[in-house]
Amino acid sequence: MNGFGPIVAISTAILLVLAVRAIIVVRRESRQARGAPPGKGHHVIEASYFSGGGGGGHAGEFRVPKDPQEYARAFVPRQKDDKK
Repeated sequence: MNGFGPIVAISTAILLVLAVRAIIVVRRESRQARGAPPGKGHHVIEASYFSGGGGGGHAGEFRVPKDPQEYARAFVPRQKDDKK
């Protein structure tokens, strides 16, 4: 059982260093503003996938509204006019 002592000590030290580093990163990132400020227009997100080899893949472009209300409306289902 004495052979496991150094392994346990090193593993504990590594976990402690990783935990301290994670806490530092989370605290630092919490002070930074996230996202983009609201406005007019759209963000353009390009997405592409190529499987390598002979001709496989997909490319596309997505437009995301900068206005929060317009963005939220995209997730609301449209109602049919014939329901009354």
